[in-house]
Amino acid sequence: MADTDDFDDAAVGSDDLAEKLAALDDAAAERRTAALRGGLDEYALDDEDLAVLESAGEDVDEITYLPALPVVAIVGRPNVGKSALVNRILGRREAVVEDTPGVTRDRVSYQAEWMSRRFTLVDTGGWEPDARGIDASVAAQAEVAIDLADAVMFVVDSNVGATSTDEHVVRLLRKTNKPVYLVANKVDDARLEPQSADLWSLGLGEPHPVSALHGRGVADLLDLVVGALPEVSAVAKREVGGPRRVAIVGRPNVGKSSLLNKAAGEERVVVNDLAGTTRDPVDEQIELGGKVWRFVDTAGIRRRVHLQQGADFYASLRTSAALEKAEVAVVVLDVTQPISEQDVRIIDLVLESGRALVIAYNKWDLLDDDRRRYLEREIEQNLAHVDWAPRVNISAKTGRHLEKLVPALELALESWDTRIGTGKFNAFLAELVAAHPHPLRGGKQPRILFGTQASSRPPTFVLFTTGFLDPGYRRYIQRRLRELYGFEGTPIVLNMRVRERRSR
Repeated sequence: MADTDDFDDAAVGSDDLAEKLAALDDAAAERRTAALRGGLDEYALDDEDLAVLESAGEDVDEITYLPALPVVAIVGRPNVGKSALVNRILGRREAVVEDTPGVTRDRVSYQAEWMSRRFTLVDTGGWEPDARGIDASVAAQAEVAIDLADAVMFVVDSNVGATSTDEHVVRLLRKTNKPVYLVANKVDDARLEPQSADLWSLGLGEPHPVSALHGRGVADLLDLVVGALPEVSAVAKREVGGPRRVAIVGRPNVGKSSLLNKAAGEERVVVNDLAGTTRDPVDEQIELGGKVWRFVDTAGIRRRVHLQQGADFYASLRTSAALEKAEVAVVVLDVTQPISEQDVRIIDLVLESGRALVIAYNKWDLLDDDRRRYLEREIEQNLAHVDWAPRVNISAKTGRHLEKLVPALELALESWDTRIGTGKFNAFLAELVAAHPHPLRGGKQPRILFGTQASSRPPTFVLFTTGFLDPGYRRYIQRRLRELYGFEGTPIVLNMRVRERRSR
């Protein structure tokens, strides 16, 4: 009898399985499935088995339009505690916080709620006048955040007092006709409150003493801010509920932020040659290919998460969390660099999360013929286990072939959502086993009693068997599933439940 590893290399397509399944009468398939299901009653099934057998249906991700939530922007110079205030308002450690100035770089939006009022909170990078390089991009994002807000919290370090940089920000804020709340942060106890009185000199009205670290005074501040917010934002886009969620992941500096900016049609996130520019996941609603998507630009995942320190460590954790919230991941690879072990690890992270997968080969316009030959060899050697993932060759910087990203996303998500009827699946298994039965192991041959697709997103199949199926045979089943049903762009999960007959 052939070893199960032979199934990985077995010639396929010699039988007419596809034609047989296409011609299968649905009623006959259902009758056969009912008989197989009845046969399972002779085996010892637990409550979880019964729940799997009864599971059916799938979630529908409808797009619904909701009123635009009012927007509150938090601005100020570096290291005054803006992200700490964001975390205090949200009630969780969401924004990356570190004692080093300049940790936050992009304007990052969060959904917040206070006294049953929902609003969007926008954290920004520190604003500095005459900034150069990446700091200039950070400052520009802060200015955009002010323009796209209904109210502004201007945070000042009460212990330092008003600085010339704070006065620059005040001049910027006076050009807007929006309510501005002067927040005197780091007032950790009542003895420090008199210091905040000096901030009247900024000419923005009464300073509100708070301690973002300890929560002191934040509730009173929120009562004021939320009470003055409009019911519907005058500047924000309408909220879209239920668009497909796309996470952009990859190593640092492969072009993830450039891809998001090009897709959004604006400089939505800071782009710089400095690796690791993005720290917080940046969530953006984008219309691309006639559809609304929610793109999330994430921090680059470095080689060893446990060896990272400070902001990079927390950024990696947030990237993993963003992946869990997404439905499809676009893994961005830099074709000018060899495919590394780190690239493969990131792809494996997507597979472990069960998300649909599209691989974007970025900087394709910089590829010469020599590098192209090496690249194809690297793909064949390192990415053979994801040869089912749609591949898009793009240039995020110029936008070349960006239009090909949408069909790839749609294909991957359609496969991710695919559900095969129980009748068809059991007919598929019966034909498969008849053509290539499982090899004998220790004088016994495991039988597949019944199969069902327990869920989609990703497609997850459960096989009730009389014995353990060898890994090679499971890969053979997965490969035939792909050949017959596509499943391009999605991992396939194949679980087994080995059951014995009930004792008489």
